[in-house]
Amino acid sequence: MCGIVGLFAKSPEVEEHLGAHLGAMLVQMSSRGPDSAGVAVYRDAAPSGWSKLTLYSPNPHEHWGAVMDGLRDAFGGCDEPSIRASHAVLVVEADAAGAEGWVRSNRPDLRVMSAGEVIEIYKETGLPEEFAAAFQLEDFKGTHALGHTRMATESRVTTEGSHPFSTGLDLCLVHNGSLSNHNRLRENLRREGIEFQTENDTEVAAGYLAWRLREGATLQQALEGCLTDLDGFYTFAVGTADGFAVLRDPIACKPAVLAETGDWVAMSSEWRSIAVLPGAASARAWEPEPGVVYAWEKSRV
Repeated sequence: MCGIVGLFAKSPEVEEHLGAHLGAMLVQMSSRGPDSAGVAVYRDAAPSGWSKLTLYSPNPHEHWGAVMDGLRDAFGGCDEPSIRASHAVLVVEADAAGAEGWVRSNRPDLRVMSAGEVIEIYKETGLPEEFAAAFQLEDFKGTHALGHTRMATESRVTTEGSHPFSTGLDLCLVHNGSLSNHNRLRENLRREGIEFQTENDTEVAAGYLAWRLREGATLQQALEGCLTDLDGFYTFAVGTADGFAVLRDPIACKPAVLAETGDWVAMSSEWRSIAVLPGAASARAWEPEPGVVYAWEKSRV
């Protein structure tokens, strides 16, 4: 099952209410994924020479100030953490890879959910409606975002195993479907230096994209490579710093809908999730073709 939602703002009005719109879309997907929910939001770029980390702690009494102090000692600058439920965003005076490496070495009890300049990932077990309330999605402003509701079929229900997955800077992926060759592909990617934190097949797909991009492929080329290198059935939505892209496998047995107005582009597993957006009644809507990459970026709208 699982449910995917995505929203790309084309107007300041939609950017202002991005989180509220995304939360409403996510709740509509509850019946497709009641086990957990998560979002990737692109907003508030870090200053030049700084980066953003989104961290998760299983400890409800986590002392995030101590994490900030450690990052300051290591790199010289770290803003006060922005805390939402079990997650915190820290803006660090360091490149994202260096800051992420410090956390993994010095605080292995924490999980790095995302790293980059603009991305923030939040995810947690429980119903999507509870997730939206706990993380106060209505407060988010931003340029674009992806969301996912999960019905776990191949791995345990955990925060770490929820979507979105990020294995590259400002890169994330959500997935509806199942991959059959993920174990072999995981081992191949590990030999290429790609690290994985869970046994989830979606994280392998995210790692594959990160590897292809690292090797010089464009996002279009990396997604087209999925059609030959990934076995299984899937609908992917991929977030980058500039926008998002959608791809269905050549069989396309997993549902997906795209819609566009002058103010937004949206995608979802079902139309009812898009129907809650302003102007949806007059939107151009269509089913994405199998094996075709659809992409929207800030520079192209």
